[in-house]
Amino acid sequence: MFKISVLYNNPENPSAFDAYYKEKHMPLVNQIEGLLNFELTRISSGPGGSPTDYYLLAELYFRDEEQMHESMGSPEGQATVDDLANFASAGVQIMVGKTVEW
Repeated sequence: MFKISVLYNNPENPSAFDAYYKEKHMPLVNQIEGLLNFELTRISSGPGGSPTDYYLLAELYFRDEEQMHESMGSPEGQATVDDLANFASAGVQIMVGKTVEW
């Protein structure tokens, strides 16, 4: 399985970020064909309760790397990526990788 992890920095206005994400960004994500699963994690703290620079982690799962490229290269995938500029002004990190079992 292949996964895209999107780590959002703490937004200046969390309630505006949440509203946009739920009302505008999520509908775009949900239109991506080939997406097997989508998970969100609200980051509460770093280790031991320490403050963190991060607010939200989004994880998008695909069957394999080929499916991920096909899905994200589609008009729906590109619209989702392009939408980041509309609400992720605090910064975002995107990581791509294959899930492994050891």
